[in-house]
Amino acid sequence: MKAKRANGAGAGRGLDKVRVVAKADLPTQYGRFTILGIEGGRPEETAVVLTRGRLNGGTVPLVRIHSQCLTGDVLGSQRCDCRAQLELSLRKIAAARAGLLVYLPQEGRGIGLMNKLRAYELQDGGLDTVEANQHLGFAADSRDYGFSAAALRALGVRRVRLLSNNPDKVRQLESNGIRVIERIPCHPRGTHASRNYLLTKSTKLGHLLAGL
Repeated sequence: MKAKRANGAGAGRGLDKVRVVAKADLPTQYGRFTILGIEGGRPEETAVVLTRGRLNGGTVPLVRIHSQCLTGDVLGSQRCDCRAQLELSLRKIAAARAGLLVYLPQEGRGIGLMNKLRAYELQDGGLDTVEANQHLGFAADSRDYGFSAAALRALGVRRVRLLSNNPDKVRQLESNGIRVIERIPCHPRGTHASRNYLLTKSTKLGHLLAGL
């Protein structure tokens, strides 16, 4: 069965319609940010963006593109390192002269929350994260960063210092007009529970994770 992509925005499809629909101040435990609501031309093209400093000044902003993870970000699951990556990114962006975090509704590497929970059940039966997604008929990673690149361009950002371990994210951003000046590792300390998850990201998805 051919693996399918779920929720992919798709580069070049209506991405000229990206607009900021809301803007507010957001004080957090990491620092004070501006929070933006951004929408594109399709219902699935939405993002929450936290910004700090002058994005289109002389400083290349520090950028994290983070896919939503309800179980990790909200519930504190240790099956993954998502919450730890999110917290590390917010601390680093808060300390930078300019930066932003793009928070995308691409749960479960783009397969959606219910399918992600089905994948968890398969993982409890012995499959790894890639095998579980593929067993459900999805690609190992269905995420699409075309909309993220369009959102960055709409904010006047053309060059970034990217907080990421994922080479595919770098490739997709650059193919959509965002120059990645520097890739900065986003590798917080893992847990015993997340070790196999991280090993799978490294060996099967090519994520650059040293010291595993």
